[in-house]
Amino acid sequence: MPLCEERYMLQALELGRRAEGRTGPNPAVGAVIVTAGTVVGEGFHPEAGQPHAEIFALQQAGERALGADLYVTLEPCSHQGRTGPCTEAIIAAGIARVFVGTEDPNPRVAGSGIRRLREAGISVEVGLCKGECRHLIAPFAKHITTGRPFVILKSAITLDGQSATATGDSQWISNRSSRQQVHRLRDRVDAIMVGIGTVLKDDPQLTTRIVGGRDPLRVVVDSHLRTPPSATLLHLDSPAETLIAHIADVDLASHRRLAAAGAVLLEVAERNGRVDLQDLLIKLGERGVQSLLVEGGAHLNTGFFEAGLIDRMLVFVAPKLLGGCGGFGIFAGQGVSRLADALPLGEIRIQRFGDDVLIEGEVQRCSPD
Repeated sequence: MPLCEERYMLQALELGRRAEGRTGPNPAVGAVIVTAGTVVGEGFHPEAGQPHAEIFALQQAGERALGADLYVTLEPCSHQGRTGPCTEAIIAAGIARVFVGTEDPNPRVAGSGIRRLREAGISVEVGLCKGECRHLIAPFAKHITTGRPFVILKSAITLDGQSATATGDSQWISNRSSRQQVHRLRDRVDAIMVGIGTVLKDDPQLTTRIVGGRDPLRVVVDSHLRTPPSATLLHLDSPAETLIAHIADVDLASHRRLAAAGAVLLEVAERNGRVDLQDLLIKLGERGVQSLLVEGGAHLNTGFFEAGLIDRMLVFVAPKLLGGCGGFGIFAGQGVSRLADALPLGEIRIQRFGDDVLIEGEVQRCSPD
């Protein structure tokens, strides 16, 4: 594939990323229209109910779309939803060629958009920057095919693999630049989750502290409702709600106090005396949560690991050494006993934030469907 064509799809990807975390229940999509080597139209889908990326690009291009090439990160829709089918608008505009990053995992589309364009005589090429385009829509793909959110587990560790000292001190392992990146990540997800241990120890806000940022839904896994009604995350000037997931057998007085403090109480199925994380993900998916950022401690992280519920790992590695073996790692417990049973990661991405290194990878063993 010529480098110029890849460049235009990368531009479409950058456009699509502008709306990450804001398009649910739709995917984030970007589109670019090019004629004679000149970009004449571009767009992205800003939120549900608004025009799709292709429509914004076509509107900007106007008559210059006739005979032009369209680069779009996701297969154009061919069905009537809250907006009209993009395929018909593309055909009517006289687009000559369409480069599609990846097919739509939505069963309502499932290749029908590509077929419709080809039936209309438009040349369609599929798979340009496919990996990047799939990465962009991963939360949508997981939610539309399983009903559950895409789970991103984030942690920060020292070079010797510890996330806290033996006394539990963890602020701060990562540097300021890395922590700023975490806030940008919070801005792009639907929900952020911690366990009750983190609430009791750190009294976190779980907000997005960047200019123009959007706070995600805050979720606390608190099986027995030990969250203090005075917890900071219940008293924030933020439009985002704080949801506390608990099992059925809880103290009713604690339930009433937390509800009075503004918490949304969600009863979840029980597994071994604790919140069943699989049931919790199903209930979050029913609430429209496509992407979930887990910022828990070792015990919550282990629960997700053992249940096979992690989709993506993000680990910030700081060039620091704690020494000894009394600190805390990302996970608790014994873990696997053989290296052959280690959980592999794929599609590895590495970035630097000052002296810190961020390693990102997709978990190869999918959660059970």
